[in-house]
Parts: sequence; structure tokens; C-alpha cells
Amino acid sequence: MDWSDMRVFLAIARSGSLGGAAKQLGISHPTVGRRLQVLEKGCGQVFFLRTAQGLVLTDSGEKILNLAQEMEHSALAIERRLAGDSAQPEGLLRISSADWFACYVLAPVLSELATRYPLIVPEVIAGHRLFDLSRRDADIAFRIVPFTEPDIVHRKLTTLSYGLYSAIGFPAPKPQGEGLGLITMNIAQAHYPDVHWLQQRYPLARTVFTSSSRTVQAQMCAQGLGVAVLPRPLGDQLTALKLIDPDEPPPGRDIWMGYHQDMRQMDRLRALADLASNMLGSQ
Repeated sequence: MDWSDMRVFLAIARSGSLGGAAKQLGISHPTVGRRLQVLEKGCGQVFFLRTAQGLVLTDSGEKILNLAQEMEHSALAIERRLAGDSAQPEGLLRISSADWFACYVLAPVLSELATRYPLIVPEVIAGHRLFDLSRRDADIAFRIVPFTEPDIVHRKLTTLSYGLYSAIGFPAPKPQGEGLGLITMNIAQAHYPDVHWLQQRYPLARTVFTSSSRTVQAQMCAQGLGVAVLPRPLGDQLTALKLIDPDEPPPGRDIWMGYHQDMRQMDRLRALADLASNMLGSQ
């Protein structure tokens, strides 16, 4: 059975729709529909039922789901191994990191990478999504959450300091934060230690703005909306912000770097990993 057909089958099973599968695979909606028709006709089986909730697996579909996943696992392992055997430091390198980290911490590393290896094309996928490195959603990832997935080579790259900031000219906060606005991570990241630190320091303050993006938080802080906890590499570079009480900083965060073990021989990945370790590891 053709692996490309199984990719379509798995994408539909995971998304529950032809449109969702098309988005995952980067092909058109009609193409997914045609590929599914060819697959079902060739096998003489119907793999999906169309319901009000979307496409759901039939008994026939359920029977081949695990086998299709095993097929995917083998195909992805081959892709990773072949990518890892590249003889030249050139080609696309997909990098996952938060937007602020890419802009204010990783940028000098990427600049040096471009100078030393001009044939490598970095592609930064900025955001908080934890990409699946085994599926090559990204080749290498930098994040504040430790890696727990199997087969991932990872290390703590550095620990970054954080600070409390307000806009230039913003009045000094009252001790308990009465009348103060807090700019924090959104609800999904409400467990972050800096959020708890900020709320405990100013128990009478109220949250006035939330965002999963530190860069957005910094800009709203610069507008005078309230105070925000930001990574020092970000906050210190914005002239519209001032650091409040540097003697009592919020907790810092560890930065982790990781990639799949099958990719450790990829020259372009190794080049970035070595540069990041050398340039950021001592910070």
C-alpha cells in the first residue's frame, strides 16, 4: 500500500475532516477527497462515515489505524535518518522558539550562523506550541519547558533573568498594588512562576491585559497600561521601558534546547546547536 495514501488516511483520522487533513498536508481539499476515494475504491472498503460531527472511522478504518501509524513511524524514521546523513551544511533548518527568544536572544546566533554557513536557510517557527520533533514539525527547538519525550537529545542551554517593568514616566506602584494594572501571561500560561510572583507581590492589583506573547506584553507595558514581568534580554532593549526594583527580581527561567536523536548527525543542525551552546551557554 502506498505511504502517500496512508498519510491522507491518518490526516483525516486525526482532523476529522477533509479540510483539516488538507491543511495538515499542505494540499487542496479536493485533492484529499480524491485521494480518499481512490484509497477506498482500491481496497474495496469504506474507512470513514460522514456524520454531523465530521468524518469518523468505520470498523474497517479502526482495523488499519494502528498499522498505518506503524507505517508512519517507519517512514518518518527513514526521513530523519536520511536528513541526518546530509554531507554538507546546507538546506532548510526548521527552528521552534518563542517570538521574543528568536528576536532578542537567538538573533545574534542566527546572524553568526548565516555568516559562517551561508547555504543554511534557517526557518524560525515562532510561538508557544510544543512541536513534535519525532514528526519533524521542527528540526530543533528552544523552550522553557524541559523535554520529556523519548528519543530527544536535550540540554539546559542557559538560565535567563527576568525583571519587572513599567513604561517610562509610569508612577511607582504602591506597596500592595492598589490601583495597579497587571500585564500577564494568558489563562493557559497562568501557572507560570512569574505570574504567581507578580500576583503575590501586588495582591490588590488587577489583571488588565493578558497575552501568550512576551513581545505583545512588552508593547502594552510601553503604552502605560500597567506593569509586566519580562525576560531581561527583551525588557532591557526597549527604551520605552524602565526596570522596577532590580534588587528583588522575579524568578528566572531555564532555556532548553532539544532535537531528535536521529538528527544529531545533521550538519546544519549541529552547526546551530554548537553556536547556540557557545554563544548562549555562558549567559
